[in-house]
Amino acid sequence: MLEVDIIRKQSAGRIVLRDVAFSIRRGEVVALLGPSGAGKTTLLRLLLGLDDGYEGRVRRDWRSVGVVFQEPRLLPWLTVAENIRLVVPDGAKPPDIDGLLDSVRLGGAGALRPGQLSVGMARRVALARALAVAPDLLVLDEPFASLDARLGAALADWLAGWARDTGAAVIAATHDLAQVMRAASRLLILDGVPATLHADVTVPDGGDAALHARLVGQFGFLTGMQTTTGEQT
Repeated sequence: MLEVDIIRKQSAGRIVLRDVAFSIRRGEVVALLGPSGAGKTTLLRLLLGLDDGYEGRVRRDWRSVGVVFQEPRLLPWLTVAENIRLVVPDGAKPPDIDGLLDSVRLGGAGALRPGQLSVGMARRVALARALAVAPDLLVLDEPFASLDARLGAALADWLAGWARDTGAAVIAATHDLAQVMRAASRLLILDGVPATLHADVTVPDGGDAALHARLVGQFGFLTGMQTTTGEQT
């Protein structure tokens, strides 16, 4: 589905990424981890084709892609349901908006407007909107920020099941090692200056406490990555 081989990515006169190569198959849930400023968002933009200013190659093989940026980017004059419906092309099968909202734990919120939503709710609307296009690839940038531990874990588990059921792939940039260990099949770990791909780790089903401890010991920045706490509404 996706083959990435970034030789070098330069920004503002400095090399941000170097020697980052990996591939993603259908049905995989891949977590992209790294310290703040390591270039995780930059890498997502490269693989999406939003930035072509790099040396290397990205080979894409999908029909549709859903993206959730760090900012929800909802149109304030539209309802939640209208924001979701907006991304579906004319003539395509209408999405099951109620079902999508139920999946992200926002049942009954379709008539609300963005100004009535908390940050966590808006992020979940953005996720439902990305799912509305029935993507082959789902790209997420800090998808569980502003969610409490229980809700974030529930959504991570649901996304892993969705990927298995649909055969779609998921790649999520995140700071939450404990949470992604529950749902991800692989971990891609960026580190260094410039950032390079230091590890490509397969995660056993259900996570692994010993693997978690080993990674924290190997990558010092992971010690600060804990399950997020915040709002649940």
